[in-house]
Amino acid sequence: RSRDNGPDGMEPEGVIESNWNEIVDSFDDMNLSESLLRGIYAYGFEKPSAIQQRAILPCIKGYDVIAQAQSGTGKTATFAISILQQIELDLKATQALVLAPTRELAQQIQKVVMALGDYMGASCHACIGGTNVRAEVQKLQMEAPHIIVGTPGRVFDMLNRRYLCECLNFPGLWVTSLSMFSQFFFFFLSIAL
Repeated sequence: RSRDNGPDGMEPEGVIESNWNEIVDSFDDMNLSESLLRGIYAYGFEKPSAIQQRAILPCIKGYDVIAQAQSGTGKTATFAISILQQIELDLKATQALVLAPTRELAQQIQKVVMALGDYMGASCHACIGGTNVRAEVQKLQMEAPHIIVGTPGRVFDMLNRRYLCECLNFPGLWVTSLSMFSQFFFFFLSIAL
């Protein structure tokens, strides 16, 4: 396992442990699509954070990733960039499902995904409780967004009603789950086969 304190000026608190040796210190060196790079730079990123340097490429390459970092370190952008790089824009089906513990977090993630994917034409829908179910069903049936960010309850409800199943493309579906634990924020990213 490699351990380091990150790049100069971006030292994380604590030690980074990883079984992934490659650290990429520039978004340009990650072989990301040109339109995604435009979205990344338009969002205000100049260089990847410590977690982004270590987690984006393994996610894109299809490895299961468990990453932990404190708030404000770029975790949401890490998995959003990874997902956006992998989706097939010509395929009008949901290819990624992100679960968030709260409506507010789901909406926040949706905004990040939409901003980063702005130049790609990627679509993202927040499937959350507290909204009109009928309108949600119509939107899912008409649009089949590339990415759905939702709360477990509403996603489960839409799956049970068979509305979400219709727009999911299971062969390469990304499943991302977010949960809170103490002051740390974990994300688990894996490809469902």
